[in-house]
Amino acid sequence: MAPPPPEPVLDDEERQALVKGIGEFNAGLFFECHDTLEEMWGGIRGPSRDFFQGLIQVAVAYYHLGNGNAAGAESMMRRALKRLERYPSRYCGFDVDGQRGRLRHWLERFASGAGAATAADQPRWHFDGIT
Repeated sequence: MAPPPPEPVLDDEERQALVKGIGEFNAGLFFECHDTLEEMWGGIRGPSRDFFQGLIQVAVAYYHLGNGNAAGAESMMRRALKRLERYPSRYCGFDVDGQRGRLRHWLERFASGAGAATAADQPRWHFDGIT
């Protein structure tokens, strides 16, 4: 098994973009979060690139959920899960295991036909040392 990717080193601009994206995600502004993180992701190189792309895909998945596009949400969740699978349980101060678990839970809901989102399903992101 390959060693886990090293922790990312974010410059001030990347850190500010991440904080903004986390705030947007936590406010349910998933499209805006996607835009913010995608702009940041464009400059990211190295092993953390897939991690941030996975987060972008999570935001897009929840955007689709909020618009009643279960097929789009399911597709994005599968793609995000695949991107995040190589990262350790905590990465960049983020509970990657928890995120993977939430994605798997949603995929099980889709498989059972119970994919509709409710206000109780509003996700939150927290990054130790960043938020």
